Amino acid sequence: MFSKFFVITAGASLAAAATTNTNLQSVFPSPSGTTALAAVRTITAGQSLDGGMKQWDRSPSTCNEQAEGGDSDAVFLLADGATLSNVIIGPNNGEGVHCLGTCTLNNVWWTDVCEDAATFKQKSGTSYVNGGGARNADDKVLQHNGAGTVAVKNFYAENVGKLYRSCGNCGTQYARASTFDNVKVVGGDVVAGVNGNLGDTTSVKNSCLLSGTEACWLYKGVTSGEPSKTASVADGKTCATSGVKSSGC
Repeated sequence: MFSKFFVITAGASLAAAATTNTNLQSVFPSPSGTTALAAVRTITAGQSLDGGMKQWDRSPSTCNEQAEGGDSDAVFLLADGATLSNVIIGPNNGEGVHCLGTCTLNNVWWTDVCEDAATFKQKSGTSYVNGGGARNADDKVLQHNGAGTVAVKNFYAENVGKLYRSCGNCGTQYARASTFDNVKVVGGDVVAGVNGNLGDTTSVKNSCLLSGTEACWLYKGVTSGEPSKTASVADGKTCATSGVKSSGC
């Protein structure tokens, strides 16, 4: 099914590469230009794309509010070991980024999240989100459907629901891990929603959570139907916190 997709291979990165700033930034960058894709763009296994700080989006739009989309609704599809850097993702897409295996997202920004900003489908290993940010997500920003670990560092989120959600009702479930280091969330509901009954673990450290944003919500994950929330606080086991501030940061 991928034959119709645009593919990025070695040596196909943009010539005018931007500086990759993976520090915590709380101001959304201005795009250096715009690119509208008719189909999802694929980065092949182990390869990299530097987006040059352009705003990348889909045309026509694939955003269908909170309706669940698939790989073809994304802007970028990353194969195992791929890296995406210096990209601003616009509002006219349903899924943003899909990682089929482990991936690295460096300085990636989402201006207006539709269904999800990024979805992680790896069967093992660690995916990294370094720097960047997202805003205006009615529900989730980072969706973890596969296994392994998602490690988030120096990320900024504004006006979002959940910064991260371990899938609550995937047909195949895993014990997932996630870490959040030096994230700043303004006007969010929660940093991480995780399934305590399935062996999930998460940690939130050295972070700034403002305007009522909570660190963790714990759920009872299922393979069909809807998951149920079991707690709204860190329990020190499924969810551990340290150095988290709610003011003055």
